[in-house]
Amino acid sequence: MGTDQDDAVALDGRTLGRRGLETRRRLLDATEELLRENGLRDLRVVDIARRVGSSPATFYQYFKDADEAVLVLAWEVAEAVGPVVEIIDGSWEADEGLDRARRLTTAYVELWDAHHAVMRVRNLAADEGDRRFREARLASVQQLTEHLCDKIAAFREAGRVSSRIDPYAAAASLVAMLERVGAYHWDVERFGPSPEAMIDTPALIVYQTVTGSQAA
Repeated sequence: MGTDQDDAVALDGRTLGRRGLETRRRLLDATEELLRENGLRDLRVVDIARRVGSSPATFYQYFKDADEAVLVLAWEVAEAVGPVVEIIDGSWEADEGLDRARRLTTAYVELWDAHHAVMRVRNLAADEGDRRFREARLASVQQLTEHLCDKIAAFREAGRVSSRIDPYAAAASLVAMLERVGAYHWDVERFGPSPEAMIDTPALIVYQTVTGSQAA
């Protein structure tokens, strides 16, 4: 599902001009705002339209329903993962690797903080079997998983990571951990860990799993 604003079209197939693109963007932003405020169950087209000073008829020029607008936002998150993935590439040796793990963890938690409502709804819909949202989630996590897998495989081949470790399974486990940290770090921090600890500790786990090294 494409999310490039310049390639967006109306539901009738018309290519959107500048004003149409701006209206579509405002509707998407309003959708995300209302998700943060009220959640998916209370998300109504009339409220989205009202938030931008428009009508439901205008909304339906761009999206079939509220779910479709949320799905577009979920695919935008998948595209936003790109800069996070780029952090993985490069050296993972010694202090440079530990710093890379911290930057990776920080960037992913910040992505969750910026789009928490969309990512939470995406995951809920995916877990309930909605194939559209499963594909959007997979597009996000697959990028991270594959790049981490390549790094783990290289350290395994060099004899630094145990041969009992499957690189893909290890990478998928790390991404699952980062997903949970991003989703729930605020709740966990209520029980004592500092925000810094909620970055540094997962980062150490990432570093040790990728490289097979113990941080000093």
